[in-house]
Amino acid sequence: MDKVFIEALEIETVIGIYDWERRIRQPLLFDLEMGFDNRVPAASDDIADTLNYKAVSKRLIEYVSQSEFGLVETLAERCAQIVLDEFGVDWLRLKLSKPGAVRGARAVGVIIERGRAD
Repeated sequence: MDKVFIEALEIETVIGIYDWERRIRQPLLFDLEMGFDNRVPAASDDIADTLNYKAVSKRLIEYVSQSEFGLVETLAERCAQIVLDEFGVDWLRLKLSKPGAVRGARAVGVIIERGRAD
C-alpha cells in the first residue's frame, strides 16, 4: 500500500484535564501516514487525483484549533475519523504528541491505526 504522510504538523489548542491547562493553548504535533493508491495521480500528474496533504492539513488545523478536549486519546480518534470520512483514505496511522507534558520527556501522546472498517 502506498502512503502519503504529514510530519510534525503543529497545531495549538486547549487540551488537558487540569484547570491550568483549560486556560491556555498548548502546541500539539501530528504525524500521519495515510494509505492511498498513488498510481492514478502518478499516471495523470493531476493534483485532483491525489490525496491532497495540504487540504488534509488545513482541515485538521481548522478542527483541532477550535477543539477543547480533555484527553489526547479523544482528539486523536476524532481527527482519524475526519481523515477517513472526508478524504477517501482507507487506512491511517496517527501519532499525536504533546510536547513538554511530562518533565524529562520531549513529548508524550498516542499512536493509533484505523481503517474504514473500524
